[in-house]
Amino acid sequence: MSGREHREGGDQAHGAAAPILVMRGVGKSFPGVVALENVDLDVAPGEVLGLIGENGAGKSTLIKILSGAHHADQGEVVVAGEKVDRPTPLDMIERGIAVIYQETMLAPHLSVAENMWLGRLPKTRTGLIDWPETRRRSLDVLARLGFNLDPKAITGTLSVAQRQMTEIAGALSRKARLVVLDEPSAVLGAAELDKLFEIIRRLSGVGVSFIYISHRLREVFEICSRVTVLRDGRVVGGGKTTELDHQDLVGLMVGRKIEDIYPARQRRPGAVALEAKGLSRGAALRDVGIAVRTGEILGICGLAGAGRSELLRALAGADRAEAASFTLLGGKRPSNPRQAIARGLCLLPEDRKSEGCFLPQDVAFNISIAGLSRIRRKGLLDRRVEDAAAMALIERLRIRTRSPAEKISQLSGGNQQKCLIARSLHAKCRVLLIDEPTRGVDVGAKREIYQLMAKLADEEGVAIIMVSSELPEILGLSDRILVMREGRVAANFDRGQASEEILMRAALGLDQRHVEGAAA
Repeated sequence: MSGREHREGGDQAHGAAAPILVMRGVGKSFPGVVALENVDLDVAPGEVLGLIGENGAGKSTLIKILSGAHHADQGEVVVAGEKVDRPTPLDMIERGIAVIYQETMLAPHLSVAENMWLGRLPKTRTGLIDWPETRRRSLDVLARLGFNLDPKAITGTLSVAQRQMTEIAGALSRKARLVVLDEPSAVLGAAELDKLFEIIRRLSGVGVSFIYISHRLREVFEICSRVTVLRDGRVVGGGKTTELDHQDLVGLMVGRKIEDIYPARQRRPGAVALEAKGLSRGAALRDVGIAVRTGEILGICGLAGAGRSELLRALAGADRAEAASFTLLGGKRPSNPRQAIARGLCLLPEDRKSEGCFLPQDVAFNISIAGLSRIRRKGLLDRRVEDAAAMALIERLRIRTRSPAEKISQLSGGNQQKCLIARSLHAKCRVLLIDEPTRGVDVGAKREIYQLMAKLADEEGVAIIMVSSELPEILGLSDRILVMREGRVAANFDRGQASEEILMRAALGLDQRHVEGAAA
C-alpha cells in the first residue's frame, strides 16, 4: 500500500470515530511571552496528524501541555472523552499518551530493557526483579517493531538512532493510544525512518494515533493524513495532505512564500585546502580518499552507519585514524581538535546540544571559546572585548538573541547552529566540517543557514565539507558529492550528475558507476 493509499484508507476507517484527543481554546503564557493563544487540535483513533511550524511557533509548549509537563492557562484537554484537569506526566502516560522527544530521555547507565520497563520492571514471587522475564518481554516488543537491539546493551553506548528506537519501544510497551513523535528523522537514518513509517502504518491500522512533528515536509506528506500549522502560538491553517502542497505549508509556516530555499551560487573553487588519502579507522573508515578546495562545498551522504560522521571526526583529529597522506592548507595533519582549530579547521558536530553547545554558558562564551587568544589581555579574559566580538558576529549572522549574555540553551535550534558557525568564524576557520547543518531547524532558519554557507564558500573562500541526511540539501548546496557505504566512498559525483534516485541507489550499492575516487 502506498503512503497516499494508506492516508486515504486511514481517513475512511477512522474519520467518523470519536476523537482520542480534543484540545480546545488552549492558551499558555510565560513572563513577557504568549506561547499559545486559543489553539484547537483534535486527533481521531488511528490518525497520523502532522504538527508543523517554525521554531518558536508553539509546538513544544502544546506538546508539553499534552504530556502534563505544563498546565494550560486557558482551554481544555479531553482524552478519550474524559476532560483532564491539571494532569501530571504520569497521569497522561496512564491515559495512553506517550511523547518521544527529539532529545532522548533515557538513563544512559541502564540497559535497553531497564529503560523500556523503568518503573514497572516485572518481579518474581519473592519481590525481586525478574530479569529473564524482563528480557523476554523486551525481545518480544523489539521483534514486533522490527528493531534489532540487544536488551542487555547499555543505553549510553548506543547510537542516537538506537536510543530513539529504545524510547519508541518503551512507549509502545505501555500500550500507548496516542504517540507524539518529535522530529524523529533528526536522529534516524533513511533505512530506520522507513522502518518507523512501516510501524506507524501498522499501528495506525489497529487504532493507535500519532502526532508527527517534523520540519521535513516530504515526510509529513508521506506519512500524515492531515496537518495542522502553528505560527506565533496560533493555528493558522492546515487540512488533508492530499489537498495541500509544499508551498501551501511553507507559506502558512512563515507567513510568506519561499520560492527557492537554496541560494544562487557563484562557485569559484580554488586550490586544494584539505586532502586525505587512505584514511582508515577499523571498520568505520576503509581507505577513504577525500579532497576539498577553497570556496567549494563538498556534500557527503549515505545511509546511517555508512561512516559519514566518523569521517568528519577523523579529519578533525577527534578520532584516531591512519592515513597514507594528509595535507591541510599546505601543512601537516592535525593530531587533535585543538591543533585543527589552530590550523584553521573547525568541526560542527551532528549532536549540537551534547557535543557542540556549552548549554549552561551564555552566547558570548559559546562563540568565543575556540578563539580565546583573541580576547585575552595580559593573560586575562577581557569580557568587554569578548562581548564586542560576540556582538559583531551576532549582528553579522543575524542570531536572534536578547544579548550576548543570554544562555545559549534559551535559543532556538537554528540560532544555536548559527552560534556554532559564529564560533568557527571567530576562530578564523578556513576549512569547515559541518555535520547535519539543519538538523531540527525550521524552514526559515534553514534558508538563512544555506545563505550563510554559500556566502562563506563563494565570498570568503572557506572550504566546506557537509554531511547531510537530506538529499535535497545535498543536491541544492554541493559542488561535488561523495556517497559513502560501509565505511568507503561508494560513488563520486560532480554537480549536475546526480539526482535523489541516483544517490540512493549508490548508497544502497545498486549502482557501481562513478566510483573513480574523490580527487578534487
